[in-house]
Amino acid sequence: MTKTDTFYTPQFFLLCLSSFLFFASFNMIVPDLPNYLKSMGGGEYKGLIISLFTVTAGLSRPFSGKLADTIGRIPVMIIGAGVCFVVGFLYPVFNSVWAFLLLRFLHGFSTGFKPTGTAAYVADIVPAHRRGEAMGIAGIFGSTGMALGPFFGPYITQTFSLQWMFYTSSVLAILSVLILIGMKETLPNKVRFRPNLLNIKRDEIIEPRVFNPSIVFILTAFSFGAVLTLIPDLTLSVGFSEKGKGIFFLIFVASSLLIRFLAGKVSDRFGRVIVLKYAAISIAVADMFIAYAHDKSMLIIAAILFGIAVGMNTPTLYAWTIDLAIDSLRGKALATMYIALEIGIGAGAFISGWIYADEINNIRAVFFVCAILAIIALAYLNFGVNWMNRRQQKQVINENL
Repeated sequence: MTKTDTFYTPQFFLLCLSSFLFFASFNMIVPDLPNYLKSMGGGEYKGLIISLFTVTAGLSRPFSGKLADTIGRIPVMIIGAGVCFVVGFLYPVFNSVWAFLLLRFLHGFSTGFKPTGTAAYVADIVPAHRRGEAMGIAGIFGSTGMALGPFFGPYITQTFSLQWMFYTSSVLAILSVLILIGMKETLPNKVRFRPNLLNIKRDEIIEPRVFNPSIVFILTAFSFGAVLTLIPDLTLSVGFSEKGKGIFFLIFVASSLLIRFLAGKVSDRFGRVIVLKYAAISIAVADMFIAYAHDKSMLIIAAILFGIAVGMNTPTLYAWTIDLAIDSLRGKALATMYIALEIGIGAGAFISGWIYADEINNIRAVFFVCAILAIIALAYLNFGVNWMNRRQQKQVINENL
């Protein structure tokens, strides 16, 4: 597909709509999962709700990256959304703790595939000098789904039932698939799927060219894993009702929408690293506000600050990854970045759940740790990026000698 200076095409917005539905699908169930697991007698496993999901997503990234570079972007996206469709119908059926945890593990394949194909598709149709802007706009749609899903999920549960909330999740996922079926593939010279494409060699797992954005993503995504795991409980503790458990996510994403667009344009003009430095500082500040949130107003302010922070961080890291990637290995590069994202979110979810231990007073300690890691990300952006660049340049010179 030829890249033109404008990327505001029907294809681009159909892709964005598909992302909106996909992110709404698997995020709408998140606020109700801790209580659902607790009702089955598995309250001590809350940290695994997110971490198991991200483990599978991370493990599947090398496969989705290779398949995106061989069989095409659209089939990879369809696989991811298709998993959401199937698993959504299984949650009400599997009602034991270990069966639930197995479903969380399987559900992770969805985000292991769909975002990889989506980001590669966007990169295919967007000119290089507007990547940040495009990733920002695509992120707005995905983030809106991430916000509206958790907001309406508890409402559906309280108004109808938990089963209907899971079924609604499946319906949104299949709508996401139907949109993709009519879209034009952007990968040139794609091949038909064959089983040996699933044989992943060691050098096909990680793309070294994108180490820098991946390291930053690990350090900053830790906070997001903690937020996904603990915010539903914190929301209830400061006085919101069960129906209002998704309010943090709604405010968080709403505050990130405009900043995503602006941050993308700024990073296109002034560079990725400078925007990421401000993002790391903002994440640390937001973490501290969450740590000290003790009433509704404090939590709302924390949600606004966290949305601004993530709105600067995520699209800029996506664009930086694409900048560094070779076109023929774009899927692999994006898969590497997403592996880092899953490591950060998974570690944040698991460690925060362990520190939290179902005791609300421990939340402050969790977000102190999150803030420290964000500051380490800032230090890496100031000093580690140049060191890594020099090391990679030396390796290239040695290989050529």
